[in-house]
Amino acid sequence: MWVPEVSVLERVARGAIGYLFLLVAFRISGKRQVGQLTPFDLVVLLIISNVLQNAMIGPDNSVTGGVIGALTIFVMNGALAWLTFKSRRLERLIEGEATRLVHDGKIDEAAMRKELVTHAELRAALREAGIPHVTEARFAMLESTGRITAGAMHTT
Repeated sequence: MWVPEVSVLERVARGAIGYLFLLVAFRISGKRQVGQLTPFDLVVLLIISNVLQNAMIGPDNSVTGGVIGALTIFVMNGALAWLTFKSRRLERLIEGEATRLVHDGKIDEAAMRKELVTHAELRAALREAGIPHVTEARFAMLESTGRITAGAMHTT
């Protein structure tokens, strides 16, 4: 129960590999995947977590092994947060950058396709920002968090 069945080094390596795999997978899957989970996305996430959990623990179900694995993930996450805080270049690589979906009332269809954002999702985000029509939007951005932010045109 308390003695890990695998070495501490193997436990750390398994945790680190699992963490890095998920980081890369979510970065490649795009901003939209992270910001807006559909029921399908949630099912996939749950299945992936179970599959990866099995790979990360291997044959070890000890409490100590679990604590070592969890600590590895927390330390890696903290280190990555610190590194992205210190390096703008690494921050852009890991977190990505915002994508402009609307500029001066015109939808950028190429950006919408690239980011897999539907017109219905865009219209809903604009309404949340108090902008009833796309033509009234000065901009709409798909942030690296997956959230759509927007600003209205100013009328004088």
